[in-house]
Amino acid sequence: MKCPYCQESETKVVDSRLLKEGFSVRRRRKCDQCEKRFTTYETVEISMPNIVKLDGRRESYNREKILGGVEKACQKRPISTEQIERIVENIEKRLREISEKEVCTKDIGHIVMQYLRNLDPVAYIRFASVYRKFQDVEEFVHEIQHDEVNYQSYLGQQ
Repeated sequence: MKCPYCQESETKVVDSRLLKEGFSVRRRRKCDQCEKRFTTYETVEISMPNIVKLDGRRESYNREKILGGVEKACQKRPISTEQIERIVENIEKRLREISEKEVCTKDIGHIVMQYLRNLDPVAYIRFASVYRKFQDVEEFVHEIQHDEVNYQSYLGQQ
């Protein structure tokens, strides 16, 4: 690995640590030339399924979209960055379990709502209100009350 300071190609690993339950490695390195230290990370690259939009278009999975939606729902709530990261990792795991090739945005929305419901009721309602695009208050209240029943029947149709 080249030194980011002097571009020397001879660097040595001085410390390695496992991160994220063994799926990532943090390495401290030292340059033989300039003797500066720097950190590198090695992670497993897992391919994610493509996303099928409501209109039928397909696009590559984008972690930042899910992360952004969850972060917005959790704004000004007592939820740590670590909790949000863990939720996104769990969502990604569920998406890979559903299919190696394609997942519908409808499935993603339901999974995100399921995790947010268990984490924080306000974050859940924020996300659900945007995801479901409610037109009036009655529709909002009805959908929130019947969300679990609706999702279970949806899964049974697949």
